[in-house]
Formats: sequence, C-alpha cells, structure tokens
Amino acid sequence: MRAVDLATHPGHLARRLQQAHHLLWNTMVSEEITSPQYAVLNALVAEPGLDQRTVGERVGLDRSTIAEVVARLIRRELVAKVRDPRDGRRCLLRVTDDGMRTHARLTVRTARMNQVLLAPLSAEDQSVFLDLIRRVADAAEQLRDPVAPAERTRMDRR
Repeated sequence: MRAVDLATHPGHLARRLQQAHHLLWNTMVSEEITSPQYAVLNALVAEPGLDQRTVGERVGLDRSTIAEVVARLIRRELVAKVRDPRDGRRCLLRVTDDGMRTHARLTVRTARMNQVLLAPLSAEDQSVFLDLIRRVADAAEQLRDPVAPAERTRMDRR
C-alpha cells in the first residue's frame, strides 16, 4: 500500500485552510471573540431581532453550537435576549451598544485579515476561489439533513 497525496484531499486542504484562518483570526482580529461569535453579531447587525434558530441558519451553525455561541455573547453583554412582543414564548436577539462597537471594530480587522489570507491569489482568482468554496459550503449544509440520501430517495418514490 502506498501513501496518498493529501494535496488532492479536500478535507485535508480545508483543515489546513481553517488552521491558517484560525491563526490569522487570533493574531489580527481577536483572541476574545471567535469567528462564529462575530458571524452571529454580523447576522444580527444585518437583521436585528432574529430568533436564535434563524441566526443559526443564517450563519451555518447547528442548534447546540448556536446556543453556546449566543450564551457566550449574552454573558459578554454583546447580545441581549428580548421577548417577542407578538409571541411572549419566543425570544428575539438584539445587539447591544457594546456589541455594535465590537462589531464595527472587528469588521475593520476582518477585512484586513481577509486581505492577508487571500493575498496569494489575484483579484480574479480570489473571486473564483470564494465562489467555489461558497458552493461547496452551501452543498455541505445539505449533509446536516438527518435523513440519509438513500432513505430520502426511497421516501421520494412513495
């Protein structure tokens, strides 16, 4: 048996890219606020008053992860939960004033970090690269469906 060329394995390359992103995030953006926490802040700045489930869908986080991310943001007083005035059982999320300032500061830093991360690529290659990884990431969201593809096919035939 021969060793495989991991340079042809998307998962291996994705892990290496994630390591580079994590290193750049911690050195250029924040050691306190994580990338998923920033994504949640960003989603709530874009669409204030979303519920937790919807925010998780917007940023691609599963139910347990979004719950933990939101809890941490609430503890840091960057996000607050408020009762939905139309449905008292439902909580909506809003960014606090401190959260807005944090988001603004981190947005500038993330722009710089993204420039460094994508620097090896031309402007055209950057656009193609982002489109390709977005397409793969969007398709991967379908993998979260708890119904197996073969079972889904059988169910569709009924």
